[in-house]
Amino acid sequence: MALAGIELRYLVNQISEQVQGYYVSNIYGITKDSILFKLHHTEKSDLFMMISTSGVWLTKLKIEQMEPNRLLKRLRSDLLRLKLKKIEQIGAERIAYFTFEGFGKELILVGEFFADGNILLCNNEMKILALQHSIEVRHRKLSIGLEYTQPPENNLDIFNITESNFDELRNTDLISAKWFGRTLGLPKKYVESIFEITNIDPKKIGNLLTKEEITKIYETTKKIVSDVVTGNHEPIIIENEKIEVLPVKLGNLQGKITNVNSFIEGLDEVFTKNIVDTGKSIQSSGSDKKIKDLETQISEQEKAIQIVKEKSKNITNVANSLFEMVSKGIFSIKDSLAQEILVTNNAKLINEKGISMIVVYDEKIKINIDSPLQSIASVLFNQAKKQSSAINSIQIIKEKTEKKLMKFKGQTEAERNLEVVTEIRKKNWYERYRWFITSDEFLAIGGRDAASNSAVIRKHLDKNDKVFHGDIFGSPFFILKNAENVPDSTMNEIAHATVCFSRAWREGLYGVSAYWVNPEQIKKSAPSGEFLPKGSFTIEGQRNFIKSETLKLAMGIMKLEDNDYVLTCGPPEPIKKKSICYAIIEPNGLEMAECAKKIRIEFLKIFEDITRKINIDEFVRALPAGKSQIREISLGDLEKENSTDNELE
Repeated sequence: MALAGIELRYLVNQISEQVQGYYVSNIYGITKDSILFKLHHTEKSDLFMMISTSGVWLTKLKIEQMEPNRLLKRLRSDLLRLKLKKIEQIGAERIAYFTFEGFGKELILVGEFFADGNILLCNNEMKILALQHSIEVRHRKLSIGLEYTQPPENNLDIFNITESNFDELRNTDLISAKWFGRTLGLPKKYVESIFEITNIDPKKIGNLLTKEEITKIYETTKKIVSDVVTGNHEPIIIENEKIEVLPVKLGNLQGKITNVNSFIEGLDEVFTKNIVDTGKSIQSSGSDKKIKDLETQISEQEKAIQIVKEKSKNITNVANSLFEMVSKGIFSIKDSLAQEILVTNNAKLINEKGISMIVVYDEKIKINIDSPLQSIASVLFNQAKKQSSAINSIQIIKEKTEKKLMKFKGQTEAERNLEVVTEIRKKNWYERYRWFITSDEFLAIGGRDAASNSAVIRKHLDKNDKVFHGDIFGSPFFILKNAENVPDSTMNEIAHATVCFSRAWREGLYGVSAYWVNPEQIKKSAPSGEFLPKGSFTIEGQRNFIKSETLKLAMGIMKLEDNDYVLTCGPPEPIKKKSICYAIIEPNGLEMAECAKKIRIEFLKIFEDITRKINIDEFVRALPAGKSQIREISLGDLEKENSTDNELE
């Protein structure tokens, strides 16, 4: 399935509207043809935007990497943390420009959604910095270092057509439908639908059409284009020989029809499935080849063992024949009778460059021909033992290969059953910030940085709340929501969290206090003549201090009311109480990424299915800024209660 230019216009308009104010927080290479952008906003839920050679859409699904993407490293290097400034379609072409800006630079990602498709990264002068694949054809060349050039325009601008543009149709001797496709660049499905709706034969020669028929064709075309672009449509998925998503119902459709909420959702369902199916096929073929290679190795190792066994047996037979010679009165290997007996045992005496050897099949064994036969037999027995030792070595290698094969077959089977696609959970509003539920069931939210610090106070502070701040420069604001009749235990927990998420953690400063004030004491503007940095506020009146003796936090997986699971971090007691598993951390030790990775690995050992759905980025985001050391990992009280309930049942 390929996008039409009018469909791309709708997508560009819709996605542009939704991504305003978002920046790139991560980029994932899914396949060589598709890249997933994680877009973050300080006040809104994260968005996931897929850019593929087949199109662009927002997705509700998170897909694991299934194939290397050559652009990934460069895109991460250049685009991470940049703001998605705008998305624009180039004329009526199936080409979109994604403009990113920040840190004094502007970069443009070009998506070409026609033919085999292409994805290119350019600077603000449209010089190509990286691209999926180079192109050299008659009308253009695309390569790193060159200026990006668009393909030549062959069609009328479908978005700005007038009835006079159809005068050519009245004068052409082409079949009407063919002229339509060549001149307006509409896909076949739209052309056929226009003629079905107007009840005009698409095979009719253009110059045989009446003025009334031309008008009907023009007006129908304008309406379909307008309906698609403006969103005045009821999108469907249609399945027959192939599966397609249509923004509008086109003419007489044949096949299974499924209604979808939006064209973007339909694309997400169909295009994402195509990506996953293609990726799984690639993984499967690679796995099958690996299995075949290992099976071939084992077969060769078995042959080698058999060959060495035969050699050892033959050498032993020759050694035994030498003892038989002695019993027959033959005492020298140079005796002609001795050499005749050697031949009957597939052996012979040779001399190479003055060195005497017995050849048993193709194995050459150096001997002293003047030695007694018993001594020569002893040399042969030693050689046979060496062959037996070689058998043991090959057998060990074979066993290792067999274990590798069994392990790989098991992994491959797991991969085939693995959900490489997981639905992105719709987050609660407070998950944009630092948050936790206290032991007494109160919600606490805090800022992550200057922007979210400001948002916490300006957008979410209500008259019944309490505001917390550390008595140290570099502290977040925490808000205790609906803080009427709050017990001291909750106040202490939030004060503790405020200190732990401040600069005190990064620098290991113990004994720092936090204080709380009422909402009316927070002034959002600076006193006259003074300046307030972003994320800062003026506090008036009495401050109520609570000292935090320790620096200790817990990260845990908490079960929500809708049976979903979410990662949170806060004071140890409430996290242990409400989590299925948790990790206790203290300052110093591992960098954030390493600590997050280690905790996730340990959680996977306890609850693999649940933890696997939580991305490593979520673990990093939950940690306090600075290094952390893991002190304890255990089941939470919530899981212990469930286990006890199950035992009682």
